[in-house]
Amino acid sequence: MSVFPKISLRPEVENYLKEGFVNKEIVSAFSKEEAERKFETLLKHLSHPPSFTTVRVNTHLASVQHVKNLLLDELQKQLNGLSVPILQHPDLQDILLIPVIGPRKNIKKQQCEAIVGAQCGNAVLRGAHVYAPGIVSASKFMKAGDVISVYSDIKGKCKKGAKEFDGTKVFLGNGISELSRKEIFSGLPELKGMGIRMTEPVYLSPSFDNVLPRYLFLQNLPSAVVTHVLNPQPGEKILDLCAAPGGKTTHIAALMHDQGEVIALDKIFNKVEKIKQNALLLGLNSIRAFCFDGTKAVKLDMVDTEGEPPFLPETFDRILLDAPCSGMGQRPNMACTWSLKEVASYQPLQRKLFTAAVQLLKPGGVLVYSTCTITLAENEEQVAWALTKFPCLQLQPQKPQIGGEGMRGAGLSCEQLKQLQRFDPSAVPLPDTDVDSLRETRREDMLWLANKDSIGFFIAKFVKYKST
Repeated sequence: MSVFPKISLRPEVENYLKEGFVNKEIVSAFSKEEAERKFETLLKHLSHPPSFTTVRVNTHLASVQHVKNLLLDELQKQLNGLSVPILQHPDLQDILLIPVIGPRKNIKKQQCEAIVGAQCGNAVLRGAHVYAPGIVSASKFMKAGDVISVYSDIKGKCKKGAKEFDGTKVFLGNGISELSRKEIFSGLPELKGMGIRMTEPVYLSPSFDNVLPRYLFLQNLPSAVVTHVLNPQPGEKILDLCAAPGGKTTHIAALMHDQGEVIALDKIFNKVEKIKQNALLLGLNSIRAFCFDGTKAVKLDMVDTEGEPPFLPETFDRILLDAPCSGMGQRPNMACTWSLKEVASYQPLQRKLFTAAVQLLKPGGVLVYSTCTITLAENEEQVAWALTKFPCLQLQPQKPQIGGEGMRGAGLSCEQLKQLQRFDPSAVPLPDTDVDSLRETRREDMLWLANKDSIGFFIAKFVKYKST
């Protein structure tokens, strides 16, 4: 059920996306009306959270069953005894799924209000509490301990410190203020603690802030599928070309039983430090992270740099290119203020990174390309380009195959589209989940929904069958 307006986009961005989803290939296969209806459904679904929270168990340190038991205890505490199941994914044995309860419609709105930024609001819809830096505005007399209604300023129009706001705002639920208005807007830059503890969110999900941090990693379902598709093996040398914040890097190391070498690159220093911290926290020793631009990762002379970037051609057994992208598949996302130039700017960068990846891959090696976006230009068009540009590459079937097939419009054959995975947020109607309906829903139906109702995501798998 749709409770929020569709994602707010600049008109030129919406038209650009629509051109991709109502292209000639799709219209000739279905109809223009059907394609337009599906596109409108997609825009509505992007503003709502997926119907499951997905966590990956760090199998390097603990068994899935042990962590599941610990998590059940944690949920009992957080959800005040509400009975919410935890499902182990049948095709991804290290993944646990927790149903999201909502939308909850009978929450009484309070006179006292707080407005939070759009990013903070998106996090609240996935189970987070509100931290002080995310609060943009609060009612004049708000005190610590007050019950307040929390709204998201989806268009970024509210002035910091305002006492009231009449612009576009979306109700996220109620919470209890941990700080007074005066404390929040005191001007102290170091104020970073919790500002509002959410007690009645519109979508009820567990908070994972500092919950079993050595055993669990919060990840979207398709992000976990990617690493299983890569299928890293113990003893191999693997490159994660755009690795921050390290979710897939640490997953690769765990699937290899921490045996082999995982090289993680990112060009932003703080993000590389985060990868190192995550590896340390999860007890993984096979990861080496470097602050380095992936487009320059190929060594042009033949002098070895002793394991540091840049690398000699044909060095790696498998490469993951989880490419920088427009992120248009992220959910929930109620507004994107980007210009068309910004949304369309990623294709050239992705091609530079892809070219480096092909050069760095050994003959017989596997390259997996993924994005968390929905655009044709960053997904199927990149596959069509790669197959033309690099005759040494062959598209491969993927295991596990959980998403749908690729989207028409880039000139790929039906057989090629079946070898891709596109996770489409418009694939199923938005669910309306409460505790009673959970009790009556079969496990198989819940798993089916978890596979279908995810963020927008894309995966392609290639094998390099001869040397370049």
